Amino acid sequence: MPSLQTSEPARGFAAELRHIDKTFGAGTAEEVPLFRDFSFAMEKGSSVSVVGSNGSGKTTLLNILCGSVRPDAGEVLLDGARIDRLAEFRRSRLLGRVFQDPAAGTCPRLTVLENLSLAENKGRRFGLSRGVSRKRAGFWRAQLEQLHLGLEDRLDVPVGSLSGGQRQALALLICTMAPIKLLILDEHTAALDPKSSENVMELTERFVREKGIPVLMVTHNLKYAAAFGDRLIMMHRGKIVFDVSGAQKKTLGIRELTDRFDEISIEDGNSV
Repeated sequence: MPSLQTSEPARGFAAELRHIDKTFGAGTAEEVPLFRDFSFAMEKGSSVSVVGSNGSGKTTLLNILCGSVRPDAGEVLLDGARIDRLAEFRRSRLLGRVFQDPAAGTCPRLTVLENLSLAENKGRRFGLSRGVSRKRAGFWRAQLEQLHLGLEDRLDVPVGSLSGGQRQALALLICTMAPIKLLILDEHTAALDPKSSENVMELTERFVREKGIPVLMVTHNLKYAAAFGDRLIMMHRGKIVFDVSGAQKKTLGIRELTDRFDEISIEDGNSV
């Protein structure tokens, strides 16, 4: 197993991309250069919202961090340690990721109880003992009560029978049960109805506040992007074109964010 390699001394960053190059379809007629000497860093304990047009590099940024996309050049660091040589499944022990699709973050054929048991044992060695301990049912019920969705009374229900909002809330809980160094939210409210979206965002803010986990959230919802976290970046054609944090972030309005999006759309020849 490749080990984490310490690069330069940690400078208080939860996650960092250094001098990343990435071209898709290199050497083919469909070659698409995206990142050229791209760098990004987020401080420990921070919550960062990422917005941008389609093809701007938002999802690729997440995928490079998680290991599902390998950069052509550059370094990827988590909590000051190099992880770019770690396989994706090794990084999953350090990262939590909630996907856009509610079906992606849970095992639909397993019950709520079984999903929680797997989550609690994340990163541990498995032997021949039982995978689910009924002695822990009380603990898991207490965890589920935080969601205010009545799932504490549905421990033996297959997750595939839950609504999209319930599954996404459960996926969020699952991601934050085991200790992680970074929580990645990949359009995690995009497939939900407005009421479920609001519930999941409220849970997100509460979990992040209570657990102190640094968060990187990609979203198309400008209202959520402006309201969530302490920093917002806007990406365009593989570059960060807008970066606001602190007091400026708190006073950022939807109108200003929309105007900047409109500028990008006009630049790309799209109507607004």
